[in-house]
Amino acid sequence: MKDFDVYAYGVIAASELHLLSMPFPSPDGYAEIAESHFMTGGEALNSAIVLSRLGLRVQLDGNWIGDTQAGEHLLATIRSYDIDAQRLRVEPGFAGAREIVFSDERNRTIFGNYVDLLSTTRKWNIPQKDDVARARMVCVDPPFQAESTLVGTYAVELSVPFVSVDCPYDTPLSSTAAAVIISGEFRNREYPQADVAALFAAYQQRAQGLVVFTVGDNAILYGRRGAPIKQFEPYQVNVIDSAGAGDSFRAGVIYGMLQQWDDDQTIQYAAAVAGLVCASFPGVLHSPTHAEVMRFIQDHSG
Repeated sequence: MKDFDVYAYGVIAASELHLLSMPFPSPDGYAEIAESHFMTGGEALNSAIVLSRLGLRVQLDGNWIGDTQAGEHLLATIRSYDIDAQRLRVEPGFAGAREIVFSDERNRTIFGNYVDLLSTTRKWNIPQKDDVARARMVCVDPPFQAESTLVGTYAVELSVPFVSVDCPYDTPLSSTAAAVIISGEFRNREYPQADVAALFAAYQQRAQGLVVFTVGDNAILYGRRGAPIKQFEPYQVNVIDSAGAGDSFRAGVIYGMLQQWDDDQTIQYAAAVAGLVCASFPGVLHSPTHAEVMRFIQDHSG
């Protein structure tokens, strides 16, 4: 038996999440803040929390933790979800990855220091092959360049399936993944002129696993090489906060793959997890249990 269900490697950040009681204002305008919360940020951390809430054993690794009060709070929060934090490093003199998020019922805007985190000196751990070997599945973020790619390389060498997000179709993290999930935000930034069907085909032709395109509340596209594209309409929920929706969706995909479900059931489950997260605030910290997801699917079936 493996020590962990999932080894998650990637971005770990402290976040302040502010819920507005009205739509985002125009420039120089005003909006009222209804609630403010300490929150977690970073794809790997958010996915790890959702996976843990679903009942899986998770080890987390990635960038260093800030030697600050916010960093202490972040580390305590991670441990409170029974996530293994043995690899996390608190770096003296480092402020840590941090963000401030403003969210209304439909949109969110993030202010952070991720450019500084990723474009200066290395501020993240070098992954250890033994950690990958101890997991049934790997969740890896692409931003840490060579180190992120190394996680995927280790996973392939050890025959441990991995799931990644938002990486170009001609990279190993995309082509060798058990599933690669591409958001609309990433597509608009990296392939602004691309036709969606043609871009999906470019991913499919190179992928060994499942390709998934998401974009807000529009239809989810998914499929494998040589197979037709399928669609799934996201669940209609009362969206309170969309922060962490994509990370939650990925957690749902990983959960389904660990259960060896087919692609249709996996995507349905992932959409339900994301929908439930969007319907609560702060969503990731209050993400659903497996039983709650199954009840939600049953209540919305037919």
